[in-house]
Amino acid sequence: MISSETKLVLEATVPVVEAALPEITPRFYDRMFTARPELLRDLFNRTNQASGAQPQVLAGAVAGFARLQLEPDPAKLRFIIDRIAHKHASLGIVADQYPIVHEHLFAAIVDVLGEAVTPEVAAAWDELYWEMANVLIGRENELYAGAGVEPGDVWQSVRVSSREQVSPDAVAFTLTALDGGGLGTFVPGQYISVQTPMPDGANQIRQYSLTGSTSDPAWHISVKLDGEVSTQLHENLFEGDLLKVSTPFGDLTLPEGDEPLLLASAGIGCTPVIGLLNHLVSTGDTRPITVLHADRSRSRQPHRGDLAELVDQLPSAELLQWYENGLATDEATRIGLMNLDEVTIAPDTVALLCGPTGFLGAIRESLLARNVPDERIHYEAFGAAR
Repeated sequence: MISSETKLVLEATVPVVEAALPEITPRFYDRMFTARPELLRDLFNRTNQASGAQPQVLAGAVAGFARLQLEPDPAKLRFIIDRIAHKHASLGIVADQYPIVHEHLFAAIVDVLGEAVTPEVAAAWDELYWEMANVLIGRENELYAGAGVEPGDVWQSVRVSSREQVSPDAVAFTLTALDGGGLGTFVPGQYISVQTPMPDGANQIRQYSLTGSTSDPAWHISVKLDGEVSTQLHENLFEGDLLKVSTPFGDLTLPEGDEPLLLASAGIGCTPVIGLLNHLVSTGDTRPITVLHADRSRSRQPHRGDLAELVDQLPSAELLQWYENGLATDEATRIGLMNLDEVTIAPDTVALLCGPTGFLGAIRESLLARNVPDERIHYEAFGAAR
């Protein structure tokens, strides 16, 4: 925990630092990548760096953690830490990398704020940084231990055993162990990182949800054509090729209990839902399950047949789908954007949402308006740059 003296300094300076973060974070990354170009080449998402998305994420995380020291919210803090820790673990981040970030981040803060960074202010934000870093390192080490790997030792080579076009712009890959055995266990809803060699020599990393059953020794992922890495995989990854992937991580997993489930997805956000449904089918789950999916059209929907077949195998599940274009072919099909007004939602429903950030925000607000508690709404954003 940070000291009471630090809290007083943070209370006085958080608004100033928050206002400056849009300038601080790009300068931080510029400094770090100039000193350590291999980090941009082989670790960070350079597409998100170019678009400004990654600096925004860092700014939000730092500001959010600082605010939570002043206005404690244990549930929100756990959400932020778990989301970052799972992502870091899937990248193989270790404790030794945190001092690198510290060095360049604080240099950028001083660059931007200048004389406003007094020794007292610097000490307070330094304490805040290491409090956040140590919490993350501790959680990441828990995740590594739970996965049965040493910190950072998450990578293995696999073979592509099959490739299937599941929509005009999405390809499903089956990955198998080089020795013919199983690849390892995972929790339904988790993802793996994929390390992709690029034409310029970089090794860019992206995350893809596991769509298969936990009883399958192979792993299954689907990749939508939407970014430099996905383009590389679409055009250059075929049966027999080798691929480097991480141990599975991710916190959008099935909750314990038998409360009604609502699984809502849009576009390629259906992939974790496919993984969750495969598990529910294989375990003979009988709880009430409502599956909602939105897409541009039936012709462009990835895993359209798989989604329907899995729902049909669950005794208490129903499927409703929305398409921006086309015709409604049955009572379970709607034309337009997803709308929950006609969807029956029990008060004790647990909702798992997967899709673009705009979709997530709209569906979350709709669920809150229907009196689903915020702590029962879990989500994972799917976007471009995959």
